[in-house]
Amino acid sequence: MDAFIVWCGFFGAWLLVAGPVYQAALELGEQELMRAGIERVSAGLRDTVAPVSAWWWLFPPVLYLKHRRREAAQRELLLSHLTPEQTRQMLAFMNKAAGWWLVGLGGLLIAAKETGELVDFYEWPGWTFAALAVVMALLALANAGLRMQRTRQLIQPRLV
Repeated sequence: MDAFIVWCGFFGAWLLVAGPVYQAALELGEQELMRAGIERVSAGLRDTVAPVSAWWWLFPPVLYLKHRRREAAQRELLLSHLTPEQTRQMLAFMNKAAGWWLVGLGGLLIAAKETGELVDFYEWPGWTFAALAVVMALLALANAGLRMQRTRQLIQPRLV
């Protein structure tokens, strides 16, 4: 009975990764985003914020902070050049993406815990944890990708 419970926890936790990944792909793909207009504005603003010097690799924490500030400056510059509707769409997309990222990360942490418990239960070598985690993560991503591709294949002939 203990083995059954450990396996249920393992598969259940990985479903908590696969589900949000797929749902995020669906919802973010459906998001109304004026991509062409936003990309045109973004392309016109490229390289207007100075890049971070490679010398900061000598001090990784400072490099991280400088990259974060540069990204924030680029985002603010882009948002200041978008129309109100484009800004609304962009922020809605970013917020939804951040929400799904948090849900997926939570599922991934639970899945890591459950994978560790499975490895401990069977007293498998430590490398099996990494192997199982990589395989299951790839399966979760492949599930979302294949389902999205299948949906496009079913819809595409009907649009022509």
